[in-house]
Amino acid sequence: MDVLKIGQKVPEFELETYEPGDGKYGKFKLKDAIGDKKWTVLVFYPADFTFVCPTELADLAEKQEELKKIGCEIVSVSTDTKFVHLAWQMQEKLLEKVKYHMGADANGSLSKLFGVYDENSGLAYRGTFIISPDGDLVGTEVNLNNVGRNADELVRKIRAFMYVREHPQEVCPAKWQPGAKTLKPGEELVGKVYKVYEKK
Repeated sequence: MDVLKIGQKVPEFELETYEPGDGKYGKFKLKDAIGDKKWTVLVFYPADFTFVCPTELADLAEKQEELKKIGCEIVSVSTDTKFVHLAWQMQEKLLEKVKYHMGADANGSLSKLFGVYDENSGLAYRGTFIISPDGDLVGTEVNLNNVGRNADELVRKIRAFMYVREHPQEVCPAKWQPGAKTLKPGEELVGKVYKVYEKK
């Protein structure tokens, strides 16, 4: 199986899920998210009942309403089953606020597609992938499993990708936030970015 690369179309996939919002099992289908013109955020993590993972999922839960309002579907993914997801979410107090899809990639096929599957452990690395409403893979981040991620930066990147999708002639500089200055690439800007960009 070929690993997806940035900028490529993401093949249609579906995952069995546990849905903490209603306490039931369900399914997430990428084609449904694309059909609804939503962004999809896949957040892979090693395993339920571990240590860094609940802190990450709790951090993500703090941003779930904001992301939902701007048109994002969040799917956390590990190689655990939906049954283990249910047991973990009900027992781990840090996960009380989680309402997003908890995807079960029990055979590792999705983890392999996105290049985060560790053959030695059978677990996924900490990988975050942003898929546009067009089905394109526009953002990736992969960490070794001993360092957690930051949901604030994830939200910032998603908002930036949303902006440049609507304004393809512009680019977002470092630390860009909505309402901040963007850049318009062109000959007159080569070697002179400092004239129009002030780092804050």
